Amino acid sequence: MLKESSVKSAQGTKMFHNTIVKRPGATYVNGLTTSDLGTPILEKALEQHDAYIEALKTCGTEVTVLPSNDQFPDSTFVEDTAVLTPEFAVISNPGADTRNGEIHEMEPAIKSFYDKIYYIKAPGTLDGGDILQIEDHFYIGISARTNQEGAEQLQQILESENYKATIVPLQKFFHLKTGIAYLGNQTIVVAGEFVDHPDFNSFQKIVVPPEEEYAANCIRVNDYVIIPSGYPQTKQKLNEAGYQTIELDTSEFRKLDGGLSCLSLRF
Repeated sequence: MLKESSVKSAQGTKMFHNTIVKRPGATYVNGLTTSDLGTPILEKALEQHDAYIEALKTCGTEVTVLPSNDQFPDSTFVEDTAVLTPEFAVISNPGADTRNGEIHEMEPAIKSFYDKIYYIKAPGTLDGGDILQIEDHFYIGISARTNQEGAEQLQQILESENYKATIVPLQKFFHLKTGIAYLGNQTIVVAGEFVDHPDFNSFQKIVVPPEEEYAANCIRVNDYVIIPSGYPQTKQKLNEAGYQTIELDTSEFRKLDGGLSCLSLRF
């Protein structure tokens, strides 16, 4: 059970009280990437991370800031280490060998909030970036980092706790949440392969144009939607739909395949 539990607002939107982030370390510039956007500039990444923390505070969350660990260059992307619900936590088993040990440092932080914890066990692998919660239904992406075994383990855990779970094989996106976000009120932000995906056809959609695809990785945190800066069409669509937006520069995280959701655990 979550010791300081999340609640739902009158509109059914999950309200987050807590967030966990981890500072980028000196080795961050050597992290994994599939992009060709160049090497991150550490000083700039730290400034962008500071702004991210301030945005989470503006959204009304208590931010737990974990110190950097140079042993794990990608460990600032904390979302991949766990899946959090109001009642329990699941410690993941990240699919990249160089990232697998990140869970051991994250575990004590999660235990400070949760009494009930499950674990994804090898040979199952699972990245939190492949997991999207829409009310009581979880969508689990099969990707280069999350395999069928890991997805099925999480599905069994969720269903044992009376949640629904659907496994979604990805075609192109790196992680499931690279191309989809849930804003509450049965509304999703979608790009690319999820625009017409049958698993998401029942939702109201805010469609991100192809040239702004990166902006699909946005996060609703209480009264705001945090979006990457530089995507005017997506921002306009969100504002017209009635959402307050906070824009953040994420250029140095994008260089390592990172987006806004990757940088925090929200619960």
